[in-house]
Amino acid sequence: MTESSHESHENVPSRQRRRFPGISSRAYEHPADRSALVALRKLTGFDTVFKVLSGLLPERSLRLLFLSDSVRVSDAQFTHLNSMLRDACYILDLEKVPPMYVNQDPQPNAMCIGLDEPIIVVTTGLVELLDEEEMRAVVGHEVGHALSGHAVYRTILLFLTSLALKVAWIPLGNVAIMAIVTALREWFRKSELSADRAGLLVGQDLRASMRGLMKIAGGNHLHEMNVDAFLAQADEYEKGGDLRDSVLKILNVLPRSHPFTTVRAAELKKWSETRDYQRIMDGHYPRRDEDKDTSVTDAFKESASHYADSVRGSKDPLMKLVGDIAGGAGDLGGKLRDKFTGQGGGGGGKGNATDDSQESTSPEDPEQGPQEPGSAGS
Repeated sequence: MTESSHESHENVPSRQRRRFPGISSRAYEHPADRSALVALRKLTGFDTVFKVLSGLLPERSLRLLFLSDSVRVSDAQFTHLNSMLRDACYILDLEKVPPMYVNQDPQPNAMCIGLDEPIIVVTTGLVELLDEEEMRAVVGHEVGHALSGHAVYRTILLFLTSLALKVAWIPLGNVAIMAIVTALREWFRKSELSADRAGLLVGQDLRASMRGLMKIAGGNHLHEMNVDAFLAQADEYEKGGDLRDSVLKILNVLPRSHPFTTVRAAELKKWSETRDYQRIMDGHYPRRDEDKDTSVTDAFKESASHYADSVRGSKDPLMKLVGDIAGGAGDLGGKLRDKFTGQGGGGGGKGNATDDSQESTSPEDPEQGPQEPGSAGS
């Protein structure tokens, strides 16, 4: 890092924060993030699309767009955001500070995009919604995206989403595009969990991170909200309902680029209580200069172990069933059929739930939405 960069980093808020020299993004990346990215890269046609779009999307045009129609953060404009950005880059040891722009948009949002070099964009809606410590976590979140190299995939997702809408009228014209968009969204939802962790490492204030997520969900009414009650919603969301609710959860999340806010809050709090997080805070973490020696096999094993633990510990009805199958309780297809049709001798409350499920599949049921069978099929 240059001397001028060091001098600019000294202009940071007075509260002392730990710094993580040479930290690798592996330190905070969610196992599901890495495995979803590997799956995305293996998707048929993705390499071709990636190479074509990398040549078609002009980096200079993207930068000129924000330079001409947004406000660039600097020592002269949005100085408090400029200090946060430099502080975040200093803490995560990101040598080149990405340009940051504030874009007029009432919708609270932030993104890190770019092909060759990342650009961070935050909306006025977000700037006006969050206080300083909450915003610091968001800036750290976006710097985490930059350090992990997420910007290029996010840019392609934005472009393909727009392209899919333009060719939707062509029969089967957007099927291949939507397959890649769906895979990109699945990866990006997981990457948000990684970036939330980076935001916590930068802000080093779990309460501020929680407050920011609550405000994104419920607006600037903190006096009407409670962190424990908000986290309880995530628990209720995960374990509530029956198998039909599990399927609806999957259908609800598919079109989204971000995980549900309560889920993000619960995941971040859970990680903040782990030994892994404490080790990072104590200065023991993977370093960038070790990345080249990292085994892909080890990463796969870690991801597989994470998913196995997630299934075992999940309160979701579908995940519990999958856990039972993995434990040797029977075949998955048969169990699913029994759960949805009421067969298999289920008793008590579960029997009632499956009976309801059987009724709901009847075409004469007035509560059966016309689009549900098609949605489930897709």
